[in-house]
Amino acid sequence: MLCTHFLLRFSKSSIVLHFSINGRIFGNYSAPVPLHLQLDSLRRMVFYFSVKQLKESGHQQVYNAVERPLQFAQTAAVLEILHGLVGLVRSPVTATLPQIGSRLYLTWGILWSFPEVRNHVLVSSLVISWSITEIIRYSFYGMKEAFGFAPSLLLWLRYSTFLLLYVTGITSEVGLVYLALPFMKESGKYSFRMPNKWNFSFDYLYGAMLILAIYVPGSPHMYRYMLVQRSKALSKSKKE
Repeated sequence: MLCTHFLLRFSKSSIVLHFSINGRIFGNYSAPVPLHLQLDSLRRMVFYFSVKQLKESGHQQVYNAVERPLQFAQTAAVLEILHGLVGLVRSPVTATLPQIGSRLYLTWGILWSFPEVRNHVLVSSLVISWSITEIIRYSFYGMKEAFGFAPSLLLWLRYSTFLLLYVTGITSEVGLVYLALPFMKESGKYSFRMPNKWNFSFDYLYGAMLILAIYVPGSPHMYRYMLVQRSKALSKSKKE
């Protein structure tokens, strides 16, 4: 089993990333580059650890191998909303917000909260789909920011890999929420029953079922939106 540790230390102009595998230092980096690019290293860590674990031990232990960097990377992704607002990335907040929200929910509301689903093969497909998508996206933005352009292959990957990865990612998300439903019902975790001093009732199980229902119209809508963006981006690149 992989035992991973990582440490991030922030300053005004740089970030220091230190991580190790089974006690051996794997990397120790410091760079005065934008935060959203620095955090991309965490996504690469998640991808590396997940593939390594799949190869060595199978899908059952993938979550244990990537838990900490996955939690940090997906939580820190909230900064992408700020990046969109101030123009660091071109992705509109209306498109970024539901993606970040769903990933936070899966990371903390499902995988962290219900250990019973962590050894399912859908965790591997989820983590790998998320990681490849983000690695390509931030590589694209990094090239654009550093050199003012991105190679045509990277542009194509940025606007084409979602054709498969969005499907595998969404399928994994929905599947894991569905698998967690019985454990939500059995444990009653995060649910508030009446009577209580707040005079308020909430059932986490019904909340999860509502989220699953939102996926039905929401997923096709996002997919169509990305198809439109792909057509615009690739058409523009051909003209240039």
